[in-house]
Amino acid sequence: MEITEVIFAHGHKNIQATHKSTFEITKEIWLSKKGDCIIAVSADKALADLNQELRQHLCTDNARLTIKIETENLTDTINALGSPKLILTHPTSLIVRKSNYICERTLAIHADKAACDLSRELVEKLKDSRANVKISLSVLV
Repeated sequence: MEITEVIFAHGHKNIQATHKSTFEITKEIWLSKKGDCIIAVSADKALADLNQELRQHLCTDNARLTIKIETENLTDTINALGSPKLILTHPTSLIVRKSNYICERTLAIHADKAACDLSRELVEKLKDSRANVKISLSVLV
């Protein structure tokens, strides 16, 4: 069985997606060029907004999370792990990490991709502020 939650966000002209160990989705509407891990802005949800069932299952040992990022006809998929140590309370952002570092902004750890690993074709679309971005979070239970 899978539990899925969808987040809707937008692209931004300053998206670079070059960070080597994380990627971030934020509710913030502005992005400076220093935010090289951010891949989408103006998200309708952050960690604190995720449904309770998804949060509970993500906070178990060996929880597997699949993140699907879509815009227009382009898609990229990231696989990561949850952890009982996840806090999932941040009100404006969520971060997926290749490492095992956990803070209140961490959605998942041990991801198989960071911002720099995403499809460059997809990243080019994410640089358009008119781009609508759909992020699907699916936890296998």
